[in-house]
Amino acid sequence: QLQLTEFGGGLVQPGGSLSLSCVNSGNDLKRYAVGWFRQVPGKERETVSCISTDNLGTLYADSVKGRFTIARDSAKNAVILQMNNLTPEDSATYYCAAELNLFCGDSITPNYFSGWGLGTQVIVSS
Repeated sequence: QLQLTEFGGGLVQPGGSLSLSCVNSGNDLKRYAVGWFRQVPGKERETVSCISTDNLGTLYADSVKGRFTIARDSAKNAVILQMNNLTPEDSATYYCAAELNLFCGDSITPNYFSGWGLGTQVIVSS
């Protein structure tokens, strides 16, 4: 059972950092791939990062490579997205999603995921 909730959004200055958490209050997330996605009004939801089932691999969008890190926090049954060196272009509503027994390959899209959180807003502005 998936009951995903995102935490950690907010307002940050350019160059700053935020840590987003995706917490599941249902099953152990270990067997789920968990993805982070973002969306701005008028645009499609885009993949930001993904961690595969059983930590078999991770994926990052080119726009966030070297700045964002995805990792599991097993103690909290959560997946963390650490975002550093943020820019205004990172402003969006960020969603996490999970899917059972999934590998995060290059072709991963939001359509692969069936369980979604409600999102948390990130605003990068001076």
